[in-house]
Amino acid sequence: KENIGNGVAYCPHCDGPFYKGKDVAVVGGGNSGVEAALDLAGIVKSVTVYEFLPELKADQVLIDQLYKRDNITVVKNVATKQVLAENGKVTAIEYVDRASNEIHQQALQGIFVQIGLVPNSSVVKGLVDLTKHGEVIINEKGATSEQGIYACGDVTTVPYKQIVVAMGEGAKASLAAFDYLLMNPVPVTEQKIKGEQAA
Repeated sequence: KENIGNGVAYCPHCDGPFYKGKDVAVVGGGNSGVEAALDLAGIVKSVTVYEFLPELKADQVLIDQLYKRDNITVVKNVATKQVLAENGKVTAIEYVDRASNEIHQQALQGIFVQIGLVPNSSVVKGLVDLTKHGEVIINEKGATSEQGIYACGDVTTVPYKQIVVAMGEGAKASLAAFDYLLMNPVPVTEQKIKGEQAA
């Protein structure tokens, strides 16, 4: 937490260019991690991918591309322990080999965390359809499976979890919700009219 923006990052697209010609790590060997490593390989000096499990979890087509890059190294079956920093800048990563329990350090200048996030969708669980990972399933207008409920941003099935994408999705969902309200006006009840007159 204390090194975010000073060597620890979460977005290879946004922050990758700051590490041009430097040694970096990617923590996570799923699709996000491998894609990040591939993106970074064209910018940085070297990338080391750290995977907790004995094998990478990414799709095989991505793994095949990973091993075609000369400047990517994969370290599997390890648990990252801590980020080491001096004078406010990341200097190394410390990790433990899960088979031998040996602790290692690798000098580097940047660490990209790509271990995945859990969508914050518990508030709508059981109300709208979710993927097995908990993402809210939406159509091209942000509509969910429940009529009149719209969703947007990283919590949904929209690809590319980026702020700029979420902002555009928010605008789209709000316009779609506005259209829905125009087409489905809320009926004014007699009770509501009496209440307004009394006020």
